[in-house]
Amino acid sequence: MRRITRDEVPETRRGDHVDTLHGVRVPDPYRWLEDVDSDETRAWTEAQDRLTRSVLASIPFRDAIRTRLDALSDIEVVGIPKEAGDRLFFTLQSPDARQPALHWTDVGDDEARLLVDPETLADDATIAISGFEPSPSGRLVVYGLAEAGSDWQTWRVLDVDSGEHLPDELTWVKFAMPSWRPDESGFFYSGMEPPPPGETFKAPATKRSLRFHRLGAPQEEDAVLFERPDEPMWLFNGRVTADGRYLVISIQRGTYRENRVSYVDLEAPEPCVVDLLTEFDAAYQFLGSEDRLFFFLTTNGAPQGRIVAIDLDRPEPTEWTEVLAKTDAVLQTAAYVGRCFVVSALDDAVTRVTVYDRAGERLRDVDLPGEGSVDVLEGRACGKTVRFAYADFVHPNVVLSHDVETGETLPFRKTSLAYEPDAYVTERCVVESPDGTRFPVFLARRRDVTVGPETPTCLYGYGGFNHAMSPHFKIDHLSWIDLGGQLAVACIRGGGEYGRDWHQAGARENRPNVFDDFIAAAEWLIESGWTSVEKLAIYGRSNGGLLVGACMTKRPDLYGACLPTVGVLDMLRFHEFTVGKYWVSDYGSPENPEMFEILRGYSPVHNVTEGTVYPPTLVATADHDDRVFPAHSHKFTAALQRAQAGEGPILLRVDVRAGHGLGKPKSKLLDEVADRWAFAFDALGAEPKDPS
Repeated sequence: MRRITRDEVPETRRGDHVDTLHGVRVPDPYRWLEDVDSDETRAWTEAQDRLTRSVLASIPFRDAIRTRLDALSDIEVVGIPKEAGDRLFFTLQSPDARQPALHWTDVGDDEARLLVDPETLADDATIAISGFEPSPSGRLVVYGLAEAGSDWQTWRVLDVDSGEHLPDELTWVKFAMPSWRPDESGFFYSGMEPPPPGETFKAPATKRSLRFHRLGAPQEEDAVLFERPDEPMWLFNGRVTADGRYLVISIQRGTYRENRVSYVDLEAPEPCVVDLLTEFDAAYQFLGSEDRLFFFLTTNGAPQGRIVAIDLDRPEPTEWTEVLAKTDAVLQTAAYVGRCFVVSALDDAVTRVTVYDRAGERLRDVDLPGEGSVDVLEGRACGKTVRFAYADFVHPNVVLSHDVETGETLPFRKTSLAYEPDAYVTERCVVESPDGTRFPVFLARRRDVTVGPETPTCLYGYGGFNHAMSPHFKIDHLSWIDLGGQLAVACIRGGGEYGRDWHQAGARENRPNVFDDFIAAAEWLIESGWTSVEKLAIYGRSNGGLLVGACMTKRPDLYGACLPTVGVLDMLRFHEFTVGKYWVSDYGSPENPEMFEILRGYSPVHNVTEGTVYPPTLVATADHDDRVFPAHSHKFTAALQRAQAGEGPILLRVDVRAGHGLGKPKSKLLDEVADRWAFAFDALGAEPKDPS
């Protein structure tokens, strides 16, 4: 990598802003970078990005990596189908398409019929389908569109037979999750209050309500069924039961899985909200119903999950019926299909899918293509087919259909790959943290790669929000190992690999455990001879970007390159922007004096030390990221550049008309991956191998 002189690095003005928090003076010299739309900030980010692009363009093998990415991604990508009437609705992205398009087909038919192609809506293909929900008969479908990667969405309604749009249009929607009334007169959805003018991608988004949209009526007339303006941290969504009688309302505090449950009897003379489960004492995932009997997957009485039946006439916990008892595995998700419970469970961070009958008796395990992950199960209570996507490090999402009556499993659509999955190998190892906690690390690489201190290795992690790191597919992961690198994925505390207790062991005041685990994984890779300091890169996105930022400021001596991407990096102000307030459930609040000390102790922006030799670092963000505000990355970059005492470059890559990652056009996605791996290989003093 070409050496960057101090004169080449854009100058960053240091302000004199100081906050006093809980009696402690906290300097914030780069507060001005939070005004992302000011002329000064725009000029700074453009200068930073120009420098970054010039460095990346000088790497001789960057274009070869990009070319290989085109070959690896030359596949059809299919989403999990939703069944409605005699039709299936799904997204499909052909190899040459820049965005997934919405399609439908008749059940049992192979012909995919195009409904919505978002590529036609923007020349740069930065408008993407954010979700969809067909009406019960399959006659209509409501779908969302997001522009430039934003979480803000616009929802439209389409007549499937005619292909014509209805006049209905819902704006200023986030995380809508619509659910239709059985008569198809309209649907329930979660709405939000619009942000103030000029603060679309910055202002906190917390005012939420559960609404009903009647087809043909303007959005301003949508009826509000449920809202709690006195509880701005509450998130809620509604789901209509399969028989159409009830609307089941799930209520969460922030990102906590623990939730309350209420319901509305839609057939009552005067429908009203009835509280069913009134405490935030456990997670309750509604699976289905039989008349007035509701089925839930819950952590109540079982931190790793069980299935219970609750009678609406006798809802007391002492009256619950246990359908499926807790096991050693973690019950991740489930679906009630054809009077069967289909369960996706994690067994030592690897997914197993099992079918149980209505009484909870095991019928069979579903054969999966390998040791990977299944995160979502789709099926109808009145149907007989459950559909899901299987993935691992080298298998892209393979959509499978399982018949709960016959036990037959078939692919929904057959796809061909531009590579041979058997050319790669995955191992599962166990690492011990300083306090004795043991956790798995998955290692994946090409079979012809000999591992040792010279092996370029990328350690990836997340460690938060109950999100499990079971083997899953990402094009950047596949391309790294395809190019001769070794991928290490650490299943550290804070995730969901081992249930509720494992998550809590890495949340709030326990968050430092997450960083201890990740650092222990890095040390283990080096001490065990899998790689060396000079050949080890660490990479993470979003909460994983926080993981990288915290670990590189704690142990800058341990890595050869650092790749914090769209990261949460200012832990004293994360709650001031967009949806950051919801993360207090996992991080704790800096407004709490005790949590303030913990957060300040690892906040990457506040733990950069001047005169320190930091590894070569590529910080990445996007100008329209309204999930993790881009100022996190701006301020961290500025602090690192000022503090850097070594020769390693500190670069900031800023994607334009892009957001947190979802909905990014294929070309933008592959450009980002090519830049990341070109930087990493070059920083580690290695060259990608020819995959042929």
